Amino acid sequence: MGERRTLSTTGIVAMAIGTALYAAFNVFFNILQLPGTQLVALRPSVAIPMFFGYTFGPVVGFVSGFLGNVISDAISWGGFWWNWDVGNGLLGLIPGLAPYFISKEDVFRRRGYLVCAVLAIVASIVGMGFAAYTDYLFGYGISTIEEATYALFLPAAVTDAINGAIITPILVAAYASAARGRARRI
Repeated sequence: MGERRTLSTTGIVAMAIGTALYAAFNVFFNILQLPGTQLVALRPSVAIPMFFGYTFGPVVGFVSGFLGNVISDAISWGGFWWNWDVGNGLLGLIPGLAPYFISKEDVFRRRGYLVCAVLAIVASIVGMGFAAYTDYLFGYGISTIEEATYALFLPAAVTDAINGAIITPILVAAYASAARGRARRI
């Protein structure tokens, strides 16, 4: 598993790469708006902060999701929405909590991939729940709890959970395989 100290060189580089990848892929996928929603897009890119969180720790995951979303919203929509940026940060932070649920030895094994998928689902529910329901609480264009639920939370959480649960473990497995291959050559 990657270095867990937040301000290590590895952590800072991972934050920068995660942020850049998430922003770039979000800009591309923001064109795939889900009908009947308020700017909710089909975003397989949510797996990027989830991967960085799982692999390099919760702070790296949070920064990748938060800053990546700030940048992509600025490019795609000309602004940013703090609560959605925090929600996207949570998409990366929660998978970074894996060491609290599994041993270091299991992180890049079958059990770890299962935990990764479950944490991606939890992250989607918590992150998009935070974003959607703070829109309602603060009156950001949402007037009822039902509207927050059906126009924001459910479409965002379900699509993010599906994308995250499928793609994130694949990215983690590919990273683990590449790291093992690199270690054998050294």
